[in-house]
Amino acid sequence: MLQHDELKDVNVSMADEDSDSQDNASPDVPKKYRGTEADDFQMKVMGRVQELRRNFTFITILGFGSTLICTWEIIMANILPALTNGGTAGFFWGWVVVVVGFILVYASLSEMASMAPTSGGQYHWVSEFAPPSCQRFLSYITGWLCFTGWQSGLTAICFISGTIIQGLIVLNNPDYVFQAWHGTLLTIAVCIGLFAHRWLFVMIIVLWTLAPRHNAHDAFLLFVNNGGWSSQGTSFFVGLYPLVVSLIGFDSVVHMSEEIKDAARTLPRAIMWSTYLNSFLGLIMVITLIFTWGNADEIAGSATGYPFIQVLFNVTKSHAATDVLSFIIVITLTASVIACVATASRQLWAFARDKGVPFSNTVAYVNPNWNVPVNAVLLSLVATSLLSLINIGSFVALNAILALDCAILLASYMISIGCLTLKRLRGKALPPRPWSLGNMGLFINIAALCWLVPIFIFTLFPGTTPTTPATMNWGVLLFGGIILMAAVYYVVRGRHVYISPRERLRRDIQM
Repeated sequence: MLQHDELKDVNVSMADEDSDSQDNASPDVPKKYRGTEADDFQMKVMGRVQELRRNFTFITILGFGSTLICTWEIIMANILPALTNGGTAGFFWGWVVVVVGFILVYASLSEMASMAPTSGGQYHWVSEFAPPSCQRFLSYITGWLCFTGWQSGLTAICFISGTIIQGLIVLNNPDYVFQAWHGTLLTIAVCIGLFAHRWLFVMIIVLWTLAPRHNAHDAFLLFVNNGGWSSQGTSFFVGLYPLVVSLIGFDSVVHMSEEIKDAARTLPRAIMWSTYLNSFLGLIMVITLIFTWGNADEIAGSATGYPFIQVLFNVTKSHAATDVLSFIIVITLTASVIACVATASRQLWAFARDKGVPFSNTVAYVNPNWNVPVNAVLLSLVATSLLSLINIGSFVALNAILALDCAILLASYMISIGCLTLKRLRGKALPPRPWSLGNMGLFINIAALCWLVPIFIFTLFPGTTPTTPATMNWGVLLFGGIILMAAVYYVVRGRHVYISPRERLRRDIQM
């Protein structure tokens, strides 16, 4: 096995050869899928060879991102924690806070994506923008955060979709005994087309037509604290968790960047417009729910495990209608799973080609006929299936993994934006980019960090207090465990073989 210094020499040599070539792409990639001259130049600058096909345009990648982050569906499926901590007023005003905060975050990520449109995403940006003394270790830790975050996120979407089906079985068959392993099998089944937003309006019409109404005063101004917290403010911030989950993850399109035409221009536009679109659709669903949800205390104990299923049944008085409406959400979540598999596998593949994970050569293999990282895709599916098995032994443990996804992605955003902010504060020159925040860049970066830090902390809070082992949010333990595991692996193995993106970088070459 080559040691780190030898790998670095080989890499620099390859980068020199690539910079002199006219087309910086693998011969296995057909010319029509190699992108624009700007894409080719960016790959040379980053010391990469084009191995994947650039199939995505602005419209298709916009659909990809909007479908993966199934905002209104997640809001419906995960509404109860927000109503417990905050009530309808907290739900609405919390949505406003979350949308504004994420616009700042995604604007910062969009600018970095325009500077360096690579499937590595956050760990590349950390490597390039962090101080040289710590860039290698910090980018390595960020790489571990990103790939574990997307693997757990894939499990979360599959689990929600599979257990909604299980909830419908409970509704239609009162004699059915809820078994954890049934949910696991359904999760794996979900694991094993785009823009489903038109179904949103079917759901809205049913709720507005048939459901009872709350008055406007209670809907917008009645805050509640049913989580047992010492203050309404704490309860409000704890209740933001499901809203954060419904908008987190638009870095997904970044990890597809080496499959996007004119990526440096297309990526920022896709990230921002996906954010705007999903925020608007989410707002429609939030307003609908705060007026039509009914008595939260009454539906919280639904045997289905999902209060929205009980609400739909209470409104329609029909098992068939409830099944159809609920399956709309299952279908859109399944579409999200497909996009999530692509994202998780590309993030894993990108980190593997820099020798960031065990068995990197195998994981980084790209099928020359399909130009797809097949091994990374298969590994993502296997990882999801294995993680879902935890549900058989402990639902609490699986919930911790689901909470882990949100915390990890927020942490990766904080680290990457923090490194960019530090570079700006030190007056260092930033790489050229076609999409720029201009003079507002530093303000937006700092504002994004000021929002991310408290949200990250409250994401790791339990939903209610006092806590028990069954209600504790064990995501904080898993988060610390991943950081520790990544650090130990780095010391033992990673520091000898990992090639940080900064070592490949060639910002000196001209287009």
